[in-house]
Amino acid sequence: MAKTQLNVRVDEGTARAARERALERGMSVNRYIEELVRQDTGEAGHTFVEAAADFMKQYESVFAEEFGADREGTREGRR
Repeated sequence: MAKTQLNVRVDEGTARAARERALERGMSVNRYIEELVRQDTGEAGHTFVEAAADFMKQYESVFAEEFGADREGTREGRR
């Protein structure tokens, strides 16, 4: 993916917070900002849902065996 430079101006407190959060996560400020924008636009959420759906398809038989219809009453009793 080609990169485009984007310059923004923020107050010092916001800049400090961005640097601190990026450091806590072990990433650059650029990457941190990219992830925030992706989350805000829903890209990360869609990626997660797609990955979860693929996981469920892959392990559907395992879940059916473990949590099949015969255990339905057990789950209801836990509520």
